[in-house]
Amino acid sequence: MRLFGGDPQRKRNVRMVKEIRRMVKDKRYGPALKTGVEYLRKVPENHDVLFIVGSIYYMQGRYTAALPYFERALRIGRYDTEVLALKAQCHRRLGQKSRADECWRDILEVDPKNAEAREMLGV
Repeated sequence: MRLFGGDPQRKRNVRMVKEIRRMVKDKRYGPALKTGVEYLRKVPENHDVLFIVGSIYYMQGRYTAALPYFERALRIGRYDTEVLALKAQCHRRLGQKSRADECWRDILEVDPKNAEAREMLGV
């Protein structure tokens, strides 16, 4: 147990997440994806990086590859409506309507007025 200071890797981890975000902002998706996946090997429960990696796969149309990252992110933040929406879109594009609808219903649990979820469920 350390009496002084915190996680010695914290500063490095914060820098890595900022760098990944910067690459995405600059539309350097390949390097961002590679760095994000490598980062998650060391820090597997980083919600932001899980979302970013899943989002890059989603933007590339690689829906099956995106889903595990969204599922892991949702284990950390069960009702993250952004993650749920992208997960729902992945399922929809893969022809998995019932799984997509589950995500939309989860969104409505925390945000009953969510226009996208209401539209997708026809309510």
